[in-house]
Amino acid sequence: MLRKIIKIDEEKCNGCGLCVNACHEGALQLIEGKARLISESYCDGLGDCLPECPTKAIILEERETVEYDEEAVKKHIEKKQQPANPTPCGCPGTHAKLLVNKQDNATPVPSESTQSQLAQWPCQLKLVPVTAPYLDNAHLLIAADCTAFAYPNIHQKFMHNKITLIGCPKLDDGDYSEKLTAILKQHEIKSLSVLRMEVPCCGGIVQAVKKALINCEKLIPWNVVTISTDGRVIEE
Repeated sequence: MLRKIIKIDEEKCNGCGLCVNACHEGALQLIEGKARLISESYCDGLGDCLPECPTKAIILEERETVEYDEEAVKKHIEKKQQPANPTPCGCPGTHAKLLVNKQDNATPVPSESTQSQLAQWPCQLKLVPVTAPYLDNAHLLIAADCTAFAYPNIHQKFMHNKITLIGCPKLDDGDYSEKLTAILKQHEIKSLSVLRMEVPCCGGIVQAVKKALINCEKLIPWNVVTISTDGRVIEE
C-alpha cells in the first residue's frame, strides 16, 4: 500500500539514540552504531522521531510499503518491556551498572604522572576556533568525553604531544564532521587519533571523523582506539 513512512540517512545518523526513545512503537533500534527501522509494519508514519534527531537524518516519505500493524506493535512493545535490564533510551550506552572492583573501599591506583598533558584551551570541539594557530602541524586527538573518566592514564598514553579535542555525539547538537572538515582543510594535520568508548552511540564520533577525512581530500594518517566502560583498551 502507499503510505507515509520514515527514511533514515545513515550518513547523517550519529548513533545518538534519541529517535529510539521518541518512537512509541519501538520501530527503531541502534544497530552497529546507527538507527535502523527494524520493521516497516511497526512505523505508523506520524514522525514523532523527526524533531528529536539532531542531525536531521530522518525524513518522512510516501512510498509503497506494508500496512501499519497495530497488533504486532503491541506484542513488540510487551516483549521489549520484559527484559530484566532495559535501557532507558534504547541505547546500550545508557545501561546502568556498577563496575566490578571499584567500590569505595578499593585502594586507589597511583597515577604515573600528576602533570596535565592538555596542550591548549578550549578543548571542547564545539568551542575550538577553526582558525586556532595551535592546530597548525598538530597531531590531533579527537576524544569522546567519557574516555577521560574511564581510562586513568589518558594524559600520558593518549594526550601527550597532541592537541586534544573532546565531544559527545549523543549530547552535542549538530554534526561534528562539518567543523572537523574545516579544521582539516585549513591546517596541515600530521596525524589524527580517535579515542572512543565501546558503547554504540560513540560510533558517531568515528563516523564524523571518517566523513571529514573524505571531505578534506587529504591523506592524513589516523587510527581509532576503543575503551571499555571498565577502563580497558579493547581495540587499538
